[in-house]
Amino acid sequence: MQIDINADVGESFGAYTIGDDEALMRSISSASVAAGFHAGDPTVLRRTLRLAKSNGVAVGAHPGFPDLIGFGRRDMNVSPDDAEHLVLYQIAAVAGVAAADGIKLQHVKPHGALFNMAMRDARLAAAVARAIAAFDRSLIVFGLPGSELLKAARAEGLPAVAEVFADRAYEPDGSLRPRTKQDAVIHDSAVVVARALRMVQEGVVEAIDGTIVPIEADTICVHGDTAGAAVLAAALRAGLEAAGVVVKPIGSS
Repeated sequence: MQIDINADVGESFGAYTIGDDEALMRSISSASVAAGFHAGDPTVLRRTLRLAKSNGVAVGAHPGFPDLIGFGRRDMNVSPDDAEHLVLYQIAAVAGVAAADGIKLQHVKPHGALFNMAMRDARLAAAVARAIAAFDRSLIVFGLPGSELLKAARAEGLPAVAEVFADRAYEPDGSLRPRTKQDAVIHDSAVVVARALRMVQEGVVEAIDGTIVPIEADTICVHGDTAGAAVLAAALRAGLEAAGVVVKPIGSS
């Protein structure tokens, strides 16, 4: 049994430091790197890509809405055409900088509100999938199990994998608990590890109301901006490996 552990990284910008990417890279196998719209800047982007390469971590683009103030977590009313173009632009930016250091992208994972909206909005999901397909059909698409994004990606002939969240609470319908709710983020590492093991080994997650929800898990996310994310990721990896689960990038054989 194997699993990928991914994290959203490269989200510092200018004078602002968000997360501890250097420590986080020691425990993850894939990194989704901010492209500058919701977070990140050119210097942070290149530094993060090089950091991933030096740690043997696979990289992907993490496109979001152009919303630095809201960290890309506020819904935006964009047309499918605009969504397609802003995603394509960001993938190209990350891939171009990565290529300068001999790094090839493994995946694409939308960020924040773009991610959540594309999970349920078929037109937006199709636009995101078109952008990815236009750039590189070998890129793996990360999305929630059963989501519109994974359906759209597969309809485009793109490889698509189910992502679960170790540090987020779930609703009974399998969606993520909104961050506006106080109990949306889980900080207790023991709870995170136990939930992750159950998702990987049993294919289920316990929702916020105690409901047991079936879930498909190909890659597990730890949010880089969550307080203590590096410690959480280290505990997660140690717990998985102690249980005999092999941690490796989703794109590796």
